[in-house]
Amino acid sequence: MTRKAPAEDPGDSRLRVGPPKDYAAGIPAVTSSLRHAHTQMGARRSLLTLLSVNQKEGFDCPGCAWPEPEHRHRAEFCENGAKAVAEEATVRRVTPEFFAEHTLDALAERSDYWLGQQGRLTRPMYRPVGSDRYREISWDDAFQVLARELRTLDSPDQAAFYTSGRASNEAAFVYQLFVRLFGTNNLPDCSNMCHESSGSALVETIGIGKGSVRLEDLYEADLILVVGQNPGTNHPRMLSALEKAKKRGARVISVNPLPEAGLLRFKNPQRPSGVVGGGTRLSDRFLQIRLGGDQALFQAFNRMLLEAEDDAPGAVLDSDFIAAHTHGFEAFAEQARKACWDDILEATGLPAQEIEEAFQDVLAAEKIVVCWAMGLTQHRHSVPTIREVVNFLLLRGNVGRPGAGLCPVRGHSNVQGDRTMGIHEKPEPSFLDALGAEFGFVPPAHHGHDAVETIRAMRDGRVRVFVALGGNFVAAAPDTYLTERALRTCDLTVQISTKLNRSHAVAGRQALILPCLGRTEADLRPTGPQLVTVEDSMGMVHLSRGRLAPASEALLSEVAIICRMARAALGDDAVRVPWTEFEADYDRIRDRIERVVPGFADFNARVREPGGFALPHPPRDERRFPTTTGLANFTVNSLDVLRVPQGRLILQTLRSHDQYNTTIYGLDDRYRGIHQGRRVLFVHPDDLAAHGLSDGDLVDVVSEFSDGVERRAPSFRTVGYPTPRGCCAAYFPETNVLVPLDSTAEVSNTPTSKSIVVRLESKPAT
Repeated sequence: MTRKAPAEDPGDSRLRVGPPKDYAAGIPAVTSSLRHAHTQMGARRSLLTLLSVNQKEGFDCPGCAWPEPEHRHRAEFCENGAKAVAEEATVRRVTPEFFAEHTLDALAERSDYWLGQQGRLTRPMYRPVGSDRYREISWDDAFQVLARELRTLDSPDQAAFYTSGRASNEAAFVYQLFVRLFGTNNLPDCSNMCHESSGSALVETIGIGKGSVRLEDLYEADLILVVGQNPGTNHPRMLSALEKAKKRGARVISVNPLPEAGLLRFKNPQRPSGVVGGGTRLSDRFLQIRLGGDQALFQAFNRMLLEAEDDAPGAVLDSDFIAAHTHGFEAFAEQARKACWDDILEATGLPAQEIEEAFQDVLAAEKIVVCWAMGLTQHRHSVPTIREVVNFLLLRGNVGRPGAGLCPVRGHSNVQGDRTMGIHEKPEPSFLDALGAEFGFVPPAHHGHDAVETIRAMRDGRVRVFVALGGNFVAAAPDTYLTERALRTCDLTVQISTKLNRSHAVAGRQALILPCLGRTEADLRPTGPQLVTVEDSMGMVHLSRGRLAPASEALLSEVAIICRMARAALGDDAVRVPWTEFEADYDRIRDRIERVVPGFADFNARVREPGGFALPHPPRDERRFPTTTGLANFTVNSLDVLRVPQGRLILQTLRSHDQYNTTIYGLDDRYRGIHQGRRVLFVHPDDLAAHGLSDGDLVDVVSEFSDGVERRAPSFRTVGYPTPRGCCAAYFPETNVLVPLDSTAEVSNTPTSKSIVVRLESKPAT
């Protein structure tokens, strides 16, 4: 029997802190996977469901976007993938009776963990004006509520339409089509808050906002740099790829502020040596970098490469590649030679000898891959940092050849595909032209709001209707209290969701919850079972086939919800699009995607081939760079050294091992030694002492920003931990309250969640 959802919040009263682990996976990962699955699904349902995850005839894991290998294990999932599946396939249900028992204020007081553990939403719900709770509503009436509010707006730009990275390609395509027919490009998405900096830097430098490697390139690399990334928790199946690369002779350098178990040693539970043996040591070298110091590290490498070429002309740089395929080398090289070692050492916090030793690994490698995640993308200078990574790889021709390239590792399972489908507040004119020609209208050309601008617009009354296709916007967004106030000012908020989350409790004057099918569930239409597609982090497009019976007979698919919203809201304009046909047969949507989005020729046939197909990537496939210069661009980037006032620390927000993005699976972080609690602050013991604190003290964490507003996260327990001096770390979403709305990355406007200046205020012992 599975346990019922918790009736009360456990809080942090049972918090225990132990030593961190020095390896990832192994038997504890298997045990944890089975425990979570059994608790949420029961034994039989767990077996049937988990054996279908990431299989060619199964469904795509609703967790991360790591690609599937060609030859797959029967259990092709990781611990956190099993948790993600269990959360969606749970037998727990949130019924109309639940909402009758809980006011919005009561729900808002609950933790993110408690809310998520209540289970699957089962019926459309409506919060009328003036009511303190939701009540059941019919689907038709729900769509009429939305249509009425949209039609009363003074301008289409007074509505914003958010997208989570779990939406399928088909849902994303019809969503953006509906929004643009309505008349706006206000299409903020979760990329705005995580990997937007990657896209901004890559479009400028190589001409396409995606990484340039395939999974096979990792296996062929001589050197893999894993920078600002914790794959053991966030993309655990990447550990198998690193293990395979190691066995083929690759070296791995991990660059991260925290020593993470997954990059120390990996005990692969799919291999006997991972169960009973010592596993595989993954990192040959660990550079414990100061927060925000990655740009300085790559500037050091680039200066050293140029100097090594001076000492041995023709033996270090790929001069033929630079001459034939790049632009701006001379200006870059002039600036790179001036890189100041004092600034580099201050920014990185690394001894010069460690940088020199790592550089010898670089010199010895012919084929290099650089992988990164949000540790690089959520700083003010994130775009210059990633541009510097591109410079590093261009110098030796490590873009567009096997075993080398750029590897931004995305989060949500289809966040990259959603952007490919047109979920973008700044669409390319060529995409709009193709969309308009296909459907016979003129799409809006002006730029819309990204996530940060959407919050500002709601705050200022410029956005009055907010619609979210998946996700948990409140918990994902920065400046939590401001975001909550902004949403509550809206005339209507709409959440298309599978499970209860904080965004349902932070409602507009009117609010709708529209429950949808999950990735694990069969989507049965009169025309037959419907299949959806997703794009992984490396540009592979493949099918996903749900297997389970829906959590409720009242659920609609995301595609069905969007098509019915469009028919209700667009009036006469709805006839431009065969919405009913799209809802009935997703092949018809794919026919239109094929004619609008480059790379999807013969979409329906190719995606049904085992493993799907790869989207074209000109820099990778033919060393063709569709930039403004027609070449790969070297760039000049001024070094940003984050200098912190005396008595302050730099905070990074991060995930625990028992969560994925804003979904909290449990209250443990096994790898870091945290059990039954989340309000912890990891601080170097010497910094604790310098602040007059001890391990286990209770503090408020207060962020300091130029706007003079005090942002406070109360009651965190300090944990002495091997962080870099002057840096600390804590979990989000609990610390998103500390991230100022206006503290964003240059160019990308991504919140700076990895570089927040904070002070610690002691709380009296209780």
